[in-house]
Amino acid sequence: MKPSPDLDKHVLYSAAVQSTDVDLDFFERIYRKHRGERFRRLREDFCGTAALACDWVRRRSENRAWGIDLDGTTLAWGRRNYVRRLGAAKSRLQLIRGNVLEVETPEVDVVCALNFSYFVFQRRADLLRYLRAALRTLRRGGLLFLDAYGGTEAICAERETRRIAPCKAFDGTRVPAFTYVWEQASYNPVDHRTVCHIDFRVHQNGRLRILRRAFTYDWRLWTLAELRDLLTEAGFRSADVYVEGWDDKADDTDGIYRLRKRFENQTGWVAYVVGEK
Repeated sequence: MKPSPDLDKHVLYSAAVQSTDVDLDFFERIYRKHRGERFRRLREDFCGTAALACDWVRRRSENRAWGIDLDGTTLAWGRRNYVRRLGAAKSRLQLIRGNVLEVETPEVDVVCALNFSYFVFQRRADLLRYLRAALRTLRRGGLLFLDAYGGTEAICAERETRRIAPCKAFDGTRVPAFTYVWEQASYNPVDHRTVCHIDFRVHQNGRLRILRRAFTYDWRLWTLAELRDLLTEAGFRSADVYVEGWDDKADDTDGIYRLRKRFENQTGWVAYVVGEK
C-alpha cells in the first residue's frame, strides 16, 4: 500500500461520503426487479470526480458510462486520479464538461444524480426541466435514481462530527483516520433554502491539518412528496421511495433499502427516489 501524501479534499470526501459499491448494488437490484435483467449503460449526472462511473465500467467488461459535470477542475481531477487507473476499461467511459440540462448522450438504462447534487435546482421549474431531460435520456423502462435526505434535524442549524476509519483510496493510497464535519449553517422554512459546509480534520505526519469549508452547498431541501409529484409531472410512470430499515439491537440503520409507502419520521434519514420511464 502506498504511503499517504498530503491528502486532497476529493480523497477525503470519497472516504467520508461516497459508497459507490453500495449505490451500484442497489441500482442493479432494483433494475433487475423492474426489468428482470442486468443493465449496462449508466449516466452519472453531477458526477464530480466520476468515482461512481469509474467503478461501473470496471465492474464488468460490457458496462459503459457517461459522466456529466459543469466543474472542469473537478472533472480533470477525476481524469488524473481515477480514469487513468482504469486500464482498458477507460475506453468505455466518457466524461463531459457541460450542463446536465443540455448535454445529450446516447440512451441509457440508468441515470443517477446522487449526493443530493440536484438540490442545486432551487426553483420548481428548473428541477422539472432536469427531470424531463433525464427522462429523454432513458430508454423505455429505464430508471432514474435520486437520493434525498430529511428528518427533524435536517431543518436545523447544527454540526455533525463523524470519525472515519483508515481506508485505501482508489489508487491504493493509504488514507489515515480523520474527522468529517457536516455543518448545516442555515435553513429558511419559507423556501427550504439551506446552506451547508464540509470540514475535514486530519492528523498526519505529527500535525493536525484542518480543511475548513472544503465544500459548500447552497441547496433547496426538497421533500419526498415534492419529488414524487415532480417525477409524475415530468412523465415518469412511477416514483418509488426506498428507505433503510432499522436494527434495534445495533441501534442503527441496517443498510438495506426497502420500498416504503410510509415510514415514521426520524431525526435524520436518507432515501432513494426511483423513477421509471
